Amino acid sequence: MYIVIAGGGKIGRYIAKDLESKRHEVTVIEREPGRCEQLVAETSVLVIEGDAGDVRYLEQAHLDRADVFVATTHDDDDNLVSSQLAKIEFGVKRAIARVNTPKNVEIFEKLGIEAVSSTRLISELIENEFSVGELIHLHSLKGGKVSLVEVRIPDVDDPDAPSARRIMELELPTESVIVALFRGDETIIPRGETEVHPGDEVVALTTPDLEDALRAILVGER
Repeated sequence: MYIVIAGGGKIGRYIAKDLESKRHEVTVIEREPGRCEQLVAETSVLVIEGDAGDVRYLEQAHLDRADVFVATTHDDDDNLVSSQLAKIEFGVKRAIARVNTPKNVEIFEKLGIEAVSSTRLISELIENEFSVGELIHLHSLKGGKVSLVEVRIPDVDDPDAPSARRIMELELPTESVIVALFRGDETIIPRGETEVHPGDEVVALTTPDLEDALRAILVGER
């Protein structure tokens, strides 16, 4: 398959590496020169420095022949615009977008864009040709009463970022458990003493009604 990825941050880079290792053809569009340089150093994928919301750069990526377009930035508006361009202007049949704010999921879905809030599952979604609905079913427990949630902890340069905290000190909701941490390319299976650091991607299980409370605790909002 040929996949075009918008965003070369940690998530986009992870997906690009994963898909490249599975012998897919990948192009990444990223506007920050430093991230472009890192991608070139770490992968063999084609890297285009530019804004994926600009048709010129999508044309450079030959989006018209892509099987899948994936938007992975931290900005839902940017992901929505680039995904719409992919579908409307270039006729890409499948657009998958990272959605950072859960309440925006419905907007993406109404526009025919597959919205994924658990970004580490995007590679699996592409590789196995699952639909989002099928993926949610695969990762649901107890008849949908348990949700798989991924939360990105604000980076250390964010003034609102919490300091490193031990899991046992987080006061998580009773029906919630952290099952994995992603720190750069490292995967950590946590214990109570494990620290959650700024910039970590946290994967947790909780009930649907506790998702917002869990996210708030992890990002340090309460």
